[in-house]
Amino acid sequence: VQLQASGGGLVQPGGSLRLSCAASGSIFSISLLMGWYRQAPGKQREVVAVITSGSTYNYGDSVKGRFTISRDDGKNTVHLQMANLKPEDTAIYYCYVLTSLKTYWGLGTQVTVSS
Repeated sequence: VQLQASGGGLVQPGGSLRLSCAASGSIFSISLLMGWYRQAPGKQREVVAVITSGSTYNYGDSVKGRFTISRDDGKNTVHLQMANLKPEDTAIYYCYVLTSLKTYWGLGTQVTVSS
């Protein structure tokens, strides 16, 4: 099973990006939750957003009202729509999927917010 994250890049403050995380295999059907976390240089890892198998959501305080997580089970993909980006959102973003057996991690995608 592999998770492939994409959609990162360089964006100006106030801009938007959409991250996607595609999973090989059928782990979405057995997932308990999936989500995104980020890590910036010199900072602790921060959970950005999670979505459960029942489609309930939870967001980190720093991104509430700006980021939206969604899932497409038919395509085994979870998305993170990011709006009104700020320089402090600059980080490597990682997706993950939690099942009852193990947690799967994707390689990160870099998001840089700078003018």
